[in-house]
Amino acid sequence: MNLIVFALLALLAITAVAIAQLRELWAVIMFTGIYSFLSASWMIILDAPDVAFTEAAVGAGISTVLMLSTMALTGKAEDIPRKSSVVPLFVVIVTGATLVYGTLDMPHFGSPDAPVQVYPDPSFVERSEADMHGLPNVVTALLASYRGYDTLGETTVVLTAGIAVLLILRKNEDEQDDTAPLARNKSS
Repeated sequence: MNLIVFALLALLAITAVAIAQLRELWAVIMFTGIYSFLSASWMIILDAPDVAFTEAAVGAGISTVLMLSTMALTGKAEDIPRKSSVVPLFVVIVTGATLVYGTLDMPHFGSPDAPVQVYPDPSFVERSEADMHGLPNVVTALLASYRGYDTLGETTVVLTAGIAVLLILRKNEDEQDDTAPLARNKSS
């Protein structure tokens, strides 16, 4: 099992580096789809099939289609930046340092002394039947009720992102009308 884990982590790292180095957008889109499938495989190893299914469907499926559609309306290659800026590097370093700082007081992974292991909240079990109108299965009650808000939030984010992409890429009627006289003048 460890061999599979290390191979998968190596493939994830190689794919991430390839994405960062590529300049052809079609190849970048294909590699991000591959990265999503590798991430879904990683989630399967972590015993999270629901997250793996979502990653495969949204990350590799919908995102790839949206990016290919966007590429059809824009250029096929990335413009090479003329000057480099220190600001993006600074933002990434500060964000990364903040995330690492936020994990310093967390218990070690799988620790039996972790609060989730020592103090399980019995209210989920006690209230599940009343909260879910008689569902006898606690797991079903948790997934259908408490995790439902999380799923609704994720769906809202994906819908908002899709609407934003459509609004950004749509052609205004003014743009279409402005180009028509130019085309007629060139042909005459």
